[in-house]
Amino acid sequence: MERRTLLTGIAAIGAATLVGCGGDDEKPSPTRTPSTTPTSPPTSGVPARVDPRIASTVATGLNVPWDIVFLENGDALVSQRDEGSIVRITTAGKVSKVGDVDGASGVAGGEGGLLGLALAPDDESTLFAFVTTGSDDRVVRLTLDGSTIRDQEPILTDIAIGSRHHGGRLLFDREGNLFVSTGDAGDGDLAQDRDSLNGKVLRITRDGKAAPGNPFGNRTWSYGHRNIEGLAYDADGRLWATEFGQDSADELNLIERGGNYGWPGVEGRSDDRDLVNPKVTWGTDECSPAGVAIARSTAFVAALQGECLFAVRLDGEKVGKPKAYFGGDHGRIRTVVAAPDGALWVATSNTDGRGDLRDGDDRIFRVTL
Repeated sequence: MERRTLLTGIAAIGAATLVGCGGDDEKPSPTRTPSTTPTSPPTSGVPARVDPRIASTVATGLNVPWDIVFLENGDALVSQRDEGSIVRITTAGKVSKVGDVDGASGVAGGEGGLLGLALAPDDESTLFAFVTTGSDDRVVRLTLDGSTIRDQEPILTDIAIGSRHHGGRLLFDREGNLFVSTGDAGDGDLAQDRDSLNGKVLRITRDGKAAPGNPFGNRTWSYGHRNIEGLAYDADGRLWATEFGQDSADELNLIERGGNYGWPGVEGRSDDRDLVNPKVTWGTDECSPAGVAIARSTAFVAALQGECLFAVRLDGEKVGKPKAYFGGDHGRIRTVVAAPDGALWVATSNTDGRGDLRDGDDRIFRVTL
């Protein structure tokens, strides 16, 4: 299969712990090893510390793996951003193509293409995808027939696009509605317009309409966002998001219903009580936070420019000091998801036109905690 091979041996790579890691939107990674300056103090009274270790390499030769969702039998579906395709990785390590998503436009060095995936929680034949086309960003409902795509139907269209800031993460809530993160498409004013689809966390039904209970009677759940590429629930049902900054602060945010997160007027923390402050910030040359997963009371943040995986301990709404793992060992880290067996799957992003290619890129690692 073209550029895809599987490694089944145990990598036995130690979790090299650094003081910190690094960045802004998907800028090329620096050659130096950056350090973090988190704004939030450590917490106490949280569960035992995690010890992330790369246990094995799941797959190699992938094209900008952007999102990963798991089927009940443990197989995974993976979106490939620039190819606009979905592949399936079985529990035995076999990689096969499921199909292409119509209209997906990904260009190496850009940020759009086939991005987030979300599997309907009660129906494995229904998969939702966030797609950049030549004219818009959109959410598409895919019908799967076995291991192939049988039907594709756009349910939410006309999300404005620019050369960057697409957002693109999808996540189902406990009521069966779909959260959609969108970027500001390079126009910060859209983020403050509550009727715009851009610069938001949207909450929609499976048909793309505004979900019942939304704060403004439209699709907007929260606003004032620059570019969110990570969404995850903690064990108590709180929604967390990672957000790219511009000049001063990348962010880890706790998302509130109806909350205004300040962009473009504010980046990072503010004294304005009408705005929601981030729980953690990094300098914009230190992180570039993409995907996020929460496991064992810890938020794991994939860092593109930082080239590492950050671990942030959570104690309710309180946060600890970020700690970086695997710094510089594998290049840009795009996605991290919690697997059914309690491990993490972590995907690199070195084929996106902004990283230094290594043999076998891009790859997915299995990380034990």
